[in-house]
Amino acid sequence: MTNESYDYVIVGGGSAGSVLADRLSADGKHTVLVLEAGRSDYPWDLFIQMPAALTFPSGNRFYDWRYQSDPEPQMGGRRVAHARGKVLGGSSSINGMIFQRGNPLDYERWGADAGMESWDFAHCLPYFNRMETTLAADPDDVLRGHDGPLVLERGPARNPLFQGFFRAAEEAGYPRTDDVNGYRQEGFGPFDRNVHKGQRLSASRAYLRPHRARRNLTVLTRALVTKVNFRGTVASGVSYRHNGRLRSVNATEVILCGGAINTPQLLQLSGVGPAGLLDSLGIPTVVDLPGVGENLQDHLEVYIQHACTKPVSMQPSLSLWRYPLIGLRWLLSRTGPAATNHFEGGGFVRSNDDVSYPNLMFHFLPVAVRYDGQKAEAKHGYQVHIGPMYSDARGSVRIKSTDPTVHPALQFNYLSTDQDRREWVEAVRISRDILAQRAMADFDGGELSPGPSVQTDAEILDWVARDAETALHPSCTAKMGPSSDPMAVLDPLSMRVHGTTGLRVADASAMPYVTNGNIYAPVMMLAEKAADLILGKDPLAPMAVDFYRHGSSTLHRDGQRQPVPLTSDATVVRN
Repeated sequence: MTNESYDYVIVGGGSAGSVLADRLSADGKHTVLVLEAGRSDYPWDLFIQMPAALTFPSGNRFYDWRYQSDPEPQMGGRRVAHARGKVLGGSSSINGMIFQRGNPLDYERWGADAGMESWDFAHCLPYFNRMETTLAADPDDVLRGHDGPLVLERGPARNPLFQGFFRAAEEAGYPRTDDVNGYRQEGFGPFDRNVHKGQRLSASRAYLRPHRARRNLTVLTRALVTKVNFRGTVASGVSYRHNGRLRSVNATEVILCGGAINTPQLLQLSGVGPAGLLDSLGIPTVVDLPGVGENLQDHLEVYIQHACTKPVSMQPSLSLWRYPLIGLRWLLSRTGPAATNHFEGGGFVRSNDDVSYPNLMFHFLPVAVRYDGQKAEAKHGYQVHIGPMYSDARGSVRIKSTDPTVHPALQFNYLSTDQDRREWVEAVRISRDILAQRAMADFDGGELSPGPSVQTDAEILDWVARDAETALHPSCTAKMGPSSDPMAVLDPLSMRVHGTTGLRVADASAMPYVTNGNIYAPVMMLAEKAADLILGKDPLAPMAVDFYRHGSSTLHRDGQRQPVPLTSDATVVRN
């Protein structure tokens, strides 16, 4: 045990934790300690720094928490593996490096909830811009950032398969879009990515590593926080294990940045959560907050894979005998097949006329391979990743033991609602329709997965239940909302945990609803804004700008708030 004290103790050196470590220590006035349970993201670690090596850290105990869901009732009792980064940079050090803000109407949905007005798109946009340097954007584009720490390259998508896929989407009636993170998300085109000069640009590399020498910033790895310590309802510090010893540290503020699984787990272990759950494990209740660990949301996805008749795919680069040469080229020049994340383009569409903005996201790859590295049995191939983006299925994170090393019970309830099942059938049918267009005919060697035997709605849903994997976007388990909401955990104006003092959360668990794309960018935005709230700074001024909405060429904002409906009576007009 120690008597060390810091102004801020950040639990978790992942995506959000890296942002806060930089921003809270920047003025030199505050002492900041970051406690990361995993290892360092060493600059020489090829599994992290080489973009195409992204399949190797997942499932590896040196990089990954290796969570699994409980048996999923609608998926035949399958346990779904959930990789989460256990390393500096968190999941940004092992993810697919795809940068998707989500649709502006996602944030209008956030802001339409009671007490959440300061989280609408106009209030979030300045923080997206602050963190970005978008190399492909026009310097005068007010919707994109131009001098932030996150340098964003746009996938070149030069492979003929990408161009064929984009043309096929147009032939199927869907538009092209210049920038899915700009004025118009809906449509198809190249994607932004967290790759810069052929190397992964994680949150740690962008925010944390440049400032590790600050005298007021301490970063400790392999430090597992076991409990938030309280005096009454005032968080006074944390206990953690390091080098086999139990230690404690005092803090003026404790900030949890462990993500949508670790954060509710630690809150519950510390006596903050549903009193019934805590009582069942003999944990004294500090604050009875029934929403801690509830409202779990995620994205599930499948791969629709095709054999390719032309030798233009990246499939040969998956052969083991090619690895040494590919790796050497990357080491010498940061170029070649190892310098890409492969997720260079895709699109967003509405699958039915009941939704106001895209509920499906497509990732196209000029290769046929699963996240774990298992490649399709084809000399050349390509695939589309697809799944519903704002399912109404809800799950939970609940501790099973007072031992912090025991993983909590994770129940996602995939495929458990009528909406979810409907949109899964639509997703597969729309994907097949695009891939069947004339522009892909010269490449199409036949569908490998799910294959021609899967045709009816029931067969599609059965295949999804057997084959789908998580897109790795768990979120919303300690949601923001006013204290009048019995399931809210965080004050939206301060990120403080309701009923406590000196305890805040800033990570994916704070979201009220999952956004309609990859969640790394929203987490980084949320952390940027949380830093200002924690420091007591005036938030950045909202930016009232136009953005695309189906049925209108622009959405004019005149300062008057109007709740945004999730459904629309408008007829679907794809272009």
